[in-house]
Amino acid sequence: EVQLVESGGGMVQPGGSLLLSCAASGFNFGANVMTWVRQAPGKAREWVATLWPGGATMYTPSVKGRFTLSRDDAKNTVYLQLDSLKPEDTAVYSCQRTGDDGTTWGQGTQVTVSS
Repeated sequence: EVQLVESGGGMVQPGGSLLLSCAASGFNFGANVMTWVRQAPGKAREWVATLWPGGATMYTPSVKGRFTLSRDDAKNTVYLQLDSLKPEDTAVYSCQRTGDDGTTWGQGTQVTVSS
């Protein structure tokens, strides 16, 4: 069974940091494109960042320089380091995998940035 399980969300003050994790199972992790998206209340889902199997990354402009993608193939886990958080970063963050056999979403983890 293909599974993606996010963790690491929470509540932080503006300027704080969080490390989100997405643990994958049931598919060839190293051959899949891994993407993080977020959805704030009342807003459309927004693409945040993508990590390709070769290691290339791309970020939406609003998070570039503040968020960092990485992966640990030994643990089948992709990470999203969130730094210099702003109230507008508040959202449910979900990871997605895309491979030759399809696309799967995780359930998401809540990030709240508030003073």
